Amino acid sequence: MQRVYDFIRRHPTWVDGFWAVILLGVSVTASGGVGGGTTHGNEAALIVCAVLMSVVVALRRRMPEKMLLLAVATGLGQLVFDAKTNPSDFAMLVIIYTCAVSGPPWASRLGLAGGLLAAPLAQLRWTTVGQISITGQILVTVFQMVPFALAWVLGDSLRTRRAYMAQLEERANRLEKEREAQSKVAVAAERARIARELHDVVAHNVSVMVVQADGAAYVLDQAPDQAKKALETISGTGRQALAEMRRLLGVLRTGEHEEAGEYVPQPDVEQIEELVDEVRTAGLPVDFRVEGTPRPLPSGVELTAYRIVQEALTNTRKHGGPNAGASVRLVYFDDGLGLLVEDDGKGAPHELYEDGGADGRGHGLIGMRERVGMVGGTLDAGPRPGGGFRISVLLPLKPAH
Repeated sequence: MQRVYDFIRRHPTWVDGFWAVILLGVSVTASGGVGGGTTHGNEAALIVCAVLMSVVVALRRRMPEKMLLLAVATGLGQLVFDAKTNPSDFAMLVIIYTCAVSGPPWASRLGLAGGLLAAPLAQLRWTTVGQISITGQILVTVFQMVPFALAWVLGDSLRTRRAYMAQLEERANRLEKEREAQSKVAVAAERARIARELHDVVAHNVSVMVVQADGAAYVLDQAPDQAKKALETISGTGRQALAEMRRLLGVLRTGEHEEAGEYVPQPDVEQIEELVDEVRTAGLPVDFRVEGTPRPLPSGVELTAYRIVQEALTNTRKHGGPNAGASVRLVYFDDGLGLLVEDDGKGAPHELYEDGGADGRGHGLIGMRERVGMVGGTLDAGPRPGGGFRISVLLPLKPAH
């Protein structure tokens, strides 16, 4: 049965042609054209009409509009040439249904109008006066109009259902594409976030370790105590870097912190003072001040503030020169947090903080702008008029819409 059903779906015209042949045979037989019998008006015209109606059934799905016009013309020919109603007129129901399902609006409306007019016109053409009462004629006409109306209603309902299913399918495809696009955006955002975190952790801690290692190597023979202190700083910085690296990797491995029994919280504003002390220990003089009344801030704002100070001090160590100094100011406003990080060093070349730098470096400032933009803040970075470098940031307590 499945093969038969598949064949019918692949070859609809063949199926319609089969039924057209059946309809033609029944019409010719009923009209008396084969083996004699009662006639129904002009027999020759009736045979021609039956053939044309059979063609309508055979080609209804390939050219529904043309077959509808052919059916209308055949029906008018029946009236003109006195070919009374016969089984081939069933093709009118079929073509009305077909046009209501798949035809253009004008064809659907024409099919409905033609079907509703067919019964009254037939009654007027072939009912003899006095043969049946007026009431009887009206009842018969209404009864004959019902099948045409039902055929059109059934076809129009199927058209509506198909349009609804097509709309649902199109909507499902659109939602699937939107989900894929959102997934790609989310993956890209997460990759960018992890890249920023890795840059901040690696750039800061490795920079401290390199500076301390160079200092320890320089004073190893003359001042062993200072070399030992530098090695202890390198050890502590390395442990801190490993802890932060484990926290970042834990984002990619579900449940790692729970299994390991440890959890490293995100840095916050209170840890900025510890960061400054660490930088001072590494040999960079830093003036740290807090203005305003400290209070709890959103976690995103606190992490952004910490990472900006961390990156700014790292850049000072890398580009400020041997005698550079820095200052860090935290200002608590009523509606936000202000950051000002300045140094008096020689600063980096201009191309390193514009568009990522010609040599591909300078991603620290790019990461700063991304972080500040995520919380709806503003950042101003560039050389100071009197020398050195300045980073000014304003972080709102509520993200901008």
